[in-house]
This record gives sequence, C-alpha cells and structure tokens, in this order.
Amino acid sequence: MTAIVHLDLQLDPATLDIVPAILNETLAATRAWPGNEGLEVIVDDADPAHIIVVEKWASAADHDAYAEWRTTPEGAGRIREIIAAVPVKTIFSETIPLAF
Repeated sequence: MTAIVHLDLQLDPATLDIVPAILNETLAATRAWPGNEGLEVIVDDADPAHIIVVEKWASAADHDAYAEWRTTPEGAGRIREIIAAVPVKTIFSETIPLAF
C-alpha cells in the first residue's frame, strides 16, 4: 500500500540562503531511492523557516529501507546543517473510505 510521509522541518533562519542547494542535493538521493514515487517541499506561509517534505512511497517498507540508509554515514547527507530542531516524521499508509 502507498505510504505518504511528512517530514516536518524547522530550519535555522540564518541558513535560508543555502537551503535550496542542500535540499536539492539531499532530495535527489531520496527521489532516486527505489520505491519513491515523488516528493515536494511545501513552505509555511507564516514562517519561511518551517517546511514540510511530502514524500510518496510505493510502500511503507520502501520508506523504511530508505530511512535506515539515511542513518548510515553514506546516507547522512548535509541536512543537519540547516535544521534548528529535531525533525518530526509522520507516515500515513491507511485511508478512510469515503462515499460522496
């Protein structure tokens, strides 16, 4: 089943000038990971240092393998250079059937 992941990041406002480069570098590896079906970064209108990375995965297991890789030295990336707080990750893999 498809999994939608929200990675909620509070960025260091002093780093906003380098955020695009680091996100592009980091998220290129995310997008290339097997099972990733797309992603986007949304920015809080009231706080440009608050963003959410919205990722779509073929399955929660695909995301779990990716997340495990991100804990390794090879997968660590530079994102910690721009964050000001511990990221909050929420995984959504179930839906409620709606009848309209």
